[in-house]
Amino acid sequence: MSALDPTQTLVELTMAICDIESVSSNEAKLADEIEQVLTKSPHLSITRDGNAIVARTNLNRDTRVIIAGHIDTVPVADNLPTKLHHFEREQVIFGRGTVDMKGGIAVMLKLAVELQQPKFDVTWVFYDNEEVAADLNGLGRLARNQPEILNGEFAVLCEPTSAMVEGGCNGTVRVEVRTVGIKAHSARPWMGKNAIHALAHSLNILNDYQPATVTVDGLDFKESLSAVLVSGGIATNVIPDAAVLTVNYRFAPDKSAAEAILHLETLFEGFDVVVTDQAEGAKPGLNLPAALDFIAGIGKEVRPKYGWTDVARFSAMGIPAVNFGPGDPSLAHADNENVPVGHLIDVEAGLRAWLSL
Repeated sequence: MSALDPTQTLVELTMAICDIESVSSNEAKLADEIEQVLTKSPHLSITRDGNAIVARTNLNRDTRVIIAGHIDTVPVADNLPTKLHHFEREQVIFGRGTVDMKGGIAVMLKLAVELQQPKFDVTWVFYDNEEVAADLNGLGRLARNQPEILNGEFAVLCEPTSAMVEGGCNGTVRVEVRTVGIKAHSARPWMGKNAIHALAHSLNILNDYQPATVTVDGLDFKESLSAVLVSGGIATNVIPDAAVLTVNYRFAPDKSAAEAILHLETLFEGFDVVVTDQAEGAKPGLNLPAALDFIAGIGKEVRPKYGWTDVARFSAMGIPAVNFGPGDPSLAHADNENVPVGHLIDVEAGLRAWLSL
């Protein structure tokens, strides 16, 4: 018997999905359960690639849309099983994955089963390994292995947006700013050269930096530049001969990752700058017919997405995409991660109205 029942209420289904622990690379059980539910729906054709499940309608509609979400979470922090709290004005589900992004997965699964004759042909994508290294990402793997299965005119990613529509996303680059010194005993520091001290100028650059706000397709994307890690030294009585400052640049989608990297190399001129990770941003594409149709159907104000999401993967494939899902993104990965039931209801109702004949 399946642990998931799409005839349950949205609240019950969300809690059931969250209670199947699926930390990145441990999604097999949840993928099995989702596949079992979808396979029982004769209007869907099912494809599985690893722990990614793709369910497609084939109604020969003029337009095909993609609705996608990842089934993995960050590690559990004593926040499973889920708990339903009743507040004066709202019911709230607490637990790992409620925001990022199993609330969205519950909405998708329920609609995939119930909407047998949608207005468009729909490709529902439930994929693995979004929360880890980009080369493991299940959506990226599908794009490499079976790109034709992701054909479509428009995509919706059910990442948390507080049930608002967020267009595009910032890109991200991580670099290591490295310095080299000379080891010496800390009692005789003049015999060496302190690599940690040599990082001081790079930190001053960050302190003085004023991030830009860039308007793209009518949305204002805020950039950010932050030190996120620092390392150096081997012992408390040794002058360090190497130090590394890791810097993360979240850049607006008006520029490419290559342009963002050049900006960092220019900013930290004189330092050894090594790129460790990069991901392109995505322009909102809000002037395109499919996006305009979605926005009109949902009836929500559109905001920019500051964090990176997989809409960028769709953008790279030439498919305009937006983020639309339940949950406050600022609570993603938090120990008190929680989603208001009202968000689940609003997203489910919005997508149902847009997809219904």
